[in-house]
Amino acid sequence: MPPWGAALALFLAALALFGLLAPRVLRAVGARTLPGARGQDHEEEADGEGAADQFSDRREALPGGCRLICKPSALAQCLLSALRRSAALEPRPRSWLSGPHLQTLCHFVLPVGPGPELAREYLQLADDGLVALDWVVGPCPRGRRVTNAGGLPAVLLVIPNAWGRLTRNVLGLCLLALERGYYPVIFHRRGHHGCPLVSPRLQAFGDPSDLKEAVTYIRFRHPAAPLFAVSEGSGSALLLSYLGECGSSSYVTGAACISPVLRCREWFEAGLPWPYERGFLLQQKMALSRYASALQDTVDTHKLFRSRSLREFEETLFCHTKSFPISWDTYWDHNDPLRDVDEAAVPVLCICSADDPVCGPPDHFLPTELFHSNPYFFLLLSHHGGHCGFLRQEPLPAWSHEVILEYFRALTEFFRTEERMKGLSRHRASFLGGRRRWGTLQKREVSPSSNLEEIFSWKRSYTR
Repeated sequence: MPPWGAALALFLAALALFGLLAPRVLRAVGARTLPGARGQDHEEEADGEGAADQFSDRREALPGGCRLICKPSALAQCLLSALRRSAALEPRPRSWLSGPHLQTLCHFVLPVGPGPELAREYLQLADDGLVALDWVVGPCPRGRRVTNAGGLPAVLLVIPNAWGRLTRNVLGLCLLALERGYYPVIFHRRGHHGCPLVSPRLQAFGDPSDLKEAVTYIRFRHPAAPLFAVSEGSGSALLLSYLGECGSSSYVTGAACISPVLRCREWFEAGLPWPYERGFLLQQKMALSRYASALQDTVDTHKLFRSRSLREFEETLFCHTKSFPISWDTYWDHNDPLRDVDEAAVPVLCICSADDPVCGPPDHFLPTELFHSNPYFFLLLSHHGGHCGFLRQEPLPAWSHEVILEYFRALTEFFRTEERMKGLSRHRASFLGGRRRWGTLQKREVSPSSNLEEIFSWKRSYTR
């Protein structure tokens, strides 16, 4: 681990210790400073249920107190049946990991451990920039399942958070997906996680142009394999922007977002609780500090590294540039992840928690009308889980990982059944049409008034 990584880990560990030993102090700070902080278990239950109850319209009860919020459809019914059978949602005894701050901070602080074996590829983009693709190649477990009936493993594209930190939950998801027969690949933006920044241009919060080229390359390498996508936290803005811009040409079979930030502009402007604001801001400053000299001709690096909030950092980096400055409003016109959401043509499952301390209360950060009106978007809302946590007792993986892979399996079975039914319908229509055409031809042949010109004209008009 690099020195700055150790410093960040110590900083977040101190925050975790503070959240563990002083819950009453956290609660006394107030809902605006640390929303979601509760000292007693029964208070957490009551508050979580109250937040979930605000989504009473078109919600379906699931095991473990979860709720599925969506527009009724055949796909929604299929997903609901799969989730009701899911062992990952079964109620579990509460543990010391139940608190939202511990769920969140353990996700970011705990060491990643040995992790999977990664094979890195650098992809040169059209503007000569570089992004990195980490293919998960091992360890290969025995009895590895196959996700596709054709025998080809489905590719799972994983998009980490927008800060560039590769968390233990992302690596845990990759290991579980590899065990279940997927071929995971992690997408790293320019300058993130060891990817060199070869040009003074970074990827904006919701700009999917680099991701488009990466998906094109993945399809080139695996043209016949199904492609699924998962994003974590703030990285969901990139995935949703891609799905909205590409529409039915996204090549993605299904997508899932873990604790997505959906109302991004309001999220930046309102600010995060101070421990998370400082932690994420420190992470970004440390990641970009190595490129300070390369960026000084593009942005005001002195102001950038003296930023005191995530909004100030984002605005300085992408709006107040020296070559092409733009306004804050213009920036979000091009980077709001929901700007083209009506064009998305891929099922998307969003897994959120009512006690998320980073995003805030569900009635503030979740656009309920999206899930009530769009048949492609599904919201799985739980009482507990923190931000991107959803942890269980070791060695069990996060239950959100299990649910996502079960959701992808349900999608695969649903689409396979739909294709089978369409094939039967086409076969039946073709068979009946053939019989009708043969009978008509016979009648035309024996009709004394029929002639070659009439038959030829009929054939030509039929086959147009």
